[in-house]
Amino acid sequence: MNKYLDISPEVQQALNEGRPVVALESTIISHGMPYPKNVETALMVEQCVRDNGAVPATIAVIGGRLKAGLSHEEIEHLGKAGRAVTKASRRDLPALVARGIDGATTVTTTMIIAHMAGIKIFATGGIGGVHRGAETTMDISADLEELAQTPVMVVCAGAKSILDLGLTLEYLETKGVPVIGYGTEELPAFYTRKSGFAVDYRVDSPKELADMFRAQRGLDYKGGMLVTNPIPEEYSMDKEVIDAAIEQALKECKEQGIHGKDTTPFLLAKVVELTGGDSLESNIKLVLNNAKIAALTAKELAEN
Repeated sequence: MNKYLDISPEVQQALNEGRPVVALESTIISHGMPYPKNVETALMVEQCVRDNGAVPATIAVIGGRLKAGLSHEEIEHLGKAGRAVTKASRRDLPALVARGIDGATTVTTTMIIAHMAGIKIFATGGIGGVHRGAETTMDISADLEELAQTPVMVVCAGAKSILDLGLTLEYLETKGVPVIGYGTEELPAFYTRKSGFAVDYRVDSPKELADMFRAQRGLDYKGGMLVTNPIPEEYSMDKEVIDAAIEQALKECKEQGIHGKDTTPFLLAKVVELTGGDSLESNIKLVLNNAKIAALTAKELAEN
């Protein structure tokens, strides 16, 4: 085991016994929602994983230690500290570890730490991707590179709709990352079920997902697999409403000169503000939906 990694006793026992485990990120706790909604949501997502037969492993950096499996106290700590906690991508881990600093893990770093711990499946809200205007800014999320090199299945509600979804799919295709639609042939767009862009393959059951991931691992591919699971119909937002909010958020982001890793938290917070909180509730529902599918898939993977 990596000398900088701590696996909680519950998660370690599950891994030792070959029982299903699902990784969960911590950026949603510190940067995705206000306190105490962030802590309530994190614990609710963990319970959803348990209710569907798997063990949750929320991942973070606490005091410079890479953690796979957090206590309620650690989740509370991240929730209260909020944006004072470093949003940790791949480039940040060495500094955080060396300096003994806390970090909230993005999709990228959750994948890294999950793989170190031996966890194969990870549920999140939406992945990062190619930002609008990336042809001049080169603003491309590290999540896409991580999917190309780290063998973890990521279950999400598609790429965040603040991004350039077409270019995001092109990038993933170039990197050889399979994009799977769960019950859909069209890429979900986070708050909405459709984007107008096709996925690579459609599957309709957790067993199919497990079989496909098992085959990918058997082929000794080095990369991961992206599963896009649409937000439940009843929580999907009106596309025109969400698109208008995103355009306004992008305008204000540009006017304020916000860039780099501060871009996504700013845009998502602004969209919540502009939609009167509706997008926050949709965000919570889609994360729970992803946690359920990830847990059921982890069970299938463990049982065969």
